[in-house]
Amino acid sequence: MKSYNALETTFERLHHLKHLESITYWDQAAMMPSNSNEARSKAMAEYGVLLHQLMVDPKVGELINKAEGEDLNEVQQASLREMKRRYDLSTWVPEDLVKAKSLAGSKCEHAWRTQRTNNDWKGFLENFKEVLNLSRQEAKVLSEKSGLSPYDSLIGLYEPGMNTKNLDRIFGDVKAWLPGLIQEIVEKQKTRKVLKPEGSFSVEKQKDLGLKVMAKLGFDFTRGRVDISSHPFCGGVPEDVRMTTRYDENDFVKALMGIVHETGHARYEQNLPEQLRVLPVGRARSMGIHESQSLFFEMQLGRGSAFLKSIHQDIVASFGASQAFEIENLINIYRQVKPDFIRVDADEVTYPAHIILRYEIEKALIGGEIEARDIPDMWNEKMMSYLGVDTRDNFQQGPLQDIHWTDGSFGYFPSYTLGAMYAAQEFNAVKKECPQIESHIEKGDYSPAFNWLKKNIWSQASLHTTDDLMLKATGETLNPVYLKNHLIERYLN
Repeated sequence: MKSYNALETTFERLHHLKHLESITYWDQAAMMPSNSNEARSKAMAEYGVLLHQLMVDPKVGELINKAEGEDLNEVQQASLREMKRRYDLSTWVPEDLVKAKSLAGSKCEHAWRTQRTNNDWKGFLENFKEVLNLSRQEAKVLSEKSGLSPYDSLIGLYEPGMNTKNLDRIFGDVKAWLPGLIQEIVEKQKTRKVLKPEGSFSVEKQKDLGLKVMAKLGFDFTRGRVDISSHPFCGGVPEDVRMTTRYDENDFVKALMGIVHETGHARYEQNLPEQLRVLPVGRARSMGIHESQSLFFEMQLGRGSAFLKSIHQDIVASFGASQAFEIENLINIYRQVKPDFIRVDADEVTYPAHIILRYEIEKALIGGEIEARDIPDMWNEKMMSYLGVDTRDNFQQGPLQDIHWTDGSFGYFPSYTLGAMYAAQEFNAVKKECPQIESHIEKGDYSPAFNWLKKNIWSQASLHTTDDLMLKATGETLNPVYLKNHLIERYLN
């Protein structure tokens, strides 16, 4: 196993270097002074090239070829599979394209922060056209090497094994039943009175509440922290997780569930198998599985009445007692279904429509069917069709609302709704194993759920393909019916 052992040494080194890269990205989003962006972008681009050079060293390819003939155990075979996948993806993309895409993405993302605030689509478009151009080049290169379509090759960066054929089928089914379900739930909720909590809710109090909830959810503060950024995310590495959120002093509701959501990502990272963390096989399986953890926490657990009851006194202690903070009203607040502009603030019923819209737009963009200038019209057409929301000339709440396209993360968005489907399927498996789970949660005992996740998802990392992971964990590969059943049960029954 001489060659395989040498590969482990190489990938461990890459892991440590990626650690520094991830903290640099976090700092750029959360701490860096605005006028430092150009210098930081150049430094990060150079660092990215260095990592790329280490990964594509021909010696790595030689070691992989030799290791394939060695006597490896099951874990090592899975490890080699993931090493080869990452090596292939890296060697297929030229170094100059890696650097150009990094520079263009940093420039576009940094400018987006103010352009979004100023509703400046025209200014955004100048930078974004170059990001799209480079992303199309990347997709073309990957397509030629992998034999997949250009857009499928990008999907594979985030969701190995998934493709547009399956996504069209899955999302096509959702589009068949979702509009009617939204309409039925909105009609049902018209007669329900929901009191909006009146604030000002200071950032300090919201932060303190968030920290309490993170602690209850098992976040390890000795290996992570939470800060503020313009777009919430969870980054870093398992040994040093960096969460961010954003606060609105007029509305504590969004930030609290944002914290719960990102804590789901963080717990997954912090509980990946320690002995494998430095290797690709020890990383999260896919973005869809990663998103299933955040949505397990936020949607399946967090917006459930049992969980809200378990943290009710913490909310009252933070903001005081009032009719708006009575438990039934709080439950109604977090169950309110309303078609609206912003994806990250959307309820779990309308959320899939936001994702399908982005999937259809970016598939058309990468396929060359539309250009960047066409996005606002297509965006508004689909928002009106799917949610009845008019976004004409409202770029801030339309195509400028997300960060993902600024750095060319095309193929990423489908992971969100796939994650919601995985999460519903996972929680269904938890309920089968522990029929009294809701009673445990209401008492503040989340251990049955977390123990199941640790055994079946967290500890498995990338040892299995996504299909095999779900099959071993739940007895089935992805089955979207669990999400549909969950929404009907929670909102209509």
